[in-house]
Amino acid sequence: MAGILFIISAPSGSGKSTLVSEVRRLVEGLDFSISYTTREPRGSEEDGREYHFTTRDNFERMIDAGEFLEWAEVFGNLYGTAGSALQRAADQGKDLLLDIDVQGALQVMRKAPDAVSLFILPPSPQVLETRLRNRSQAEGVVQEDVIGRRLSRARDEMERLSDYKYALVNDQLDLAASEMRAIVLKERGEDGSSAKIASQCLTTPKSPRLQAALKSFDILP
Repeated sequence: MAGILFIISAPSGSGKSTLVSEVRRLVEGLDFSISYTTREPRGSEEDGREYHFTTRDNFERMIDAGEFLEWAEVFGNLYGTAGSALQRAADQGKDLLLDIDVQGALQVMRKAPDAVSLFILPPSPQVLETRLRNRSQAEGVVQEDVIGRRLSRARDEMERLSDYKYALVNDQLDLAASEMRAIVLKERGEDGSSAKIASQCLTTPKSPRLQAALKSFDILP
């Protein structure tokens, strides 16, 4: 079955990009929508690979022209998904992964209620802080205020977990990739082990791993 829209959200530093890349390696027929952003590239990022990097003026022109399926401002930078990505995936007979933050995800959920939504969590605030710090060090700039804001925002985003159908705790890449693969296969109509694994990732009821991750952020399950 082609044409399924998968919405993937996660706090910055949750390892979402690595996980999505691994799942695309494991599962055929998954297209990935590359978002537009006005922020500067980080480290080894390249235009057209991680993001389409553009100017604020051009981004605002695209907003005015109605070219975005969704867009949002995060930490002073604009991010958006071009509506043309959906049609391109459908024309190629593929399902589409949207890597978008909670603001954008809620917009898409309202426009496409049949979309399959998935939230990726870090296992604890300590792990998330370490990942954010390591990434900042790799980029050559460690800004404590930025790390603090992202930790705070992560908790706020997790408060919207109930808006998502599925949730994964990204504590072990192999396990998280296996769970995400199972969700894709289950939504495509495959039964058996995939359906069983996927059912364990539903946000209602919450699995013990999910409850533990939420508790570590002082969020009541």
